[in-house]
Amino acid sequence: MFYVKLYLCTLVAFFAIDMLWLGVVARGFYQRQLEGLLRESPLWSAAFLFYLLFILGLLVFVIVPGLQANSARKVLLLGAFFGFITYATYDLTNLATLKNWPLTMTLVDLVWGTLLGMSVSYIGFLAGRYLA
Repeated sequence: MFYVKLYLCTLVAFFAIDMLWLGVVARGFYQRQLEGLLRESPLWSAAFLFYLLFILGLLVFVIVPGLQANSARKVLLLGAFFGFITYATYDLTNLATLKNWPLTMTLVDLVWGTLLGMSVSYIGFLAGRYLA
């Protein structure tokens, strides 16, 4: 039951932070950068599947190992690395394969993925400590 609660806490943190970023902070940026590529409404099933998988990856590769080592530093570093690698997979593939994919979009999104992975991992780590 511990891991289910940890998963849900981390998922809520990820969703809240990412929605703040996508819906408020960087909304205009994404609309300008991806003009003509964005759907009128997101395909929420695909987005939700990404969220579920991303959080699972954070738990397996970052948060649980960080809790086992009792190391916030490890969580912050691995979370940043995981976020960078996962977002790089998306952004660099798009840069390599899509016409007119903006380099600025790639760079900003890589920074965002890194910060998101790091911050959500840390919140998950704190939740795990609390739940234990």
